[in-house]
Amino acid sequence: MADWIARTLDDVDDWCAGHSPWPRAPLLLYMAYVGVRHLGDTDYTSLLGPLNLGIHEAGHLLFSFLSSDFLTVLGGTLLQLAAPIVSAFLFFRQPDYFAVAFCGSWLATNLYNVATYMADARELDLPLVSVGGGEGDHDWNFMLSAVGLLNQDTHLATLVRLLAFVVAWGSIAAGGWLLMRMHTASRERLE
Repeated sequence: MADWIARTLDDVDDWCAGHSPWPRAPLLLYMAYVGVRHLGDTDYTSLLGPLNLGIHEAGHLLFSFLSSDFLTVLGGTLLQLAAPIVSAFLFFRQPDYFAVAFCGSWLATNLYNVATYMADARELDLPLVSVGGGEGDHDWNFMLSAVGLLNQDTHLATLVRLLAFVVAWGSIAAGGWLLMRMHTASRERLE
């Protein structure tokens, strides 16, 4: 494992040496802006919100073929969280390490969204969207009721928000570190 980490860090240094931090800096600033906004407003949704919602709804359709109501409902959240994870894996393989950091921020926006939806499981105050329109059922009310955890909705949401915070700010820190490595590598090339 230590050998893999050392090789990866060498690959990151090599990758940083061939890339400029300046086109990526505005995106890092946006990532930080989104992170701060999520801290101050649990209902905040970034520019990624409509994409996340579309992926969530597609997950319901994708998992509906499994003939299980629970898996169909869970499929929205699973696909919503899987999309940035799979994207990060693909960018890691390319490699594009800054894109991996961005995918972490994208995952965090989804986790914050899931936490907001989860915390609403008993209140049922959020406006819902369903594929094909009409009244939709509340995913987290259904799932938490099915497993006997409905009265724990806000506690579970707090844990997911904590995870979202760690993922968001870890990704922002990684993105900042990558930009610093790019800047240092470009300065070393000029000397």
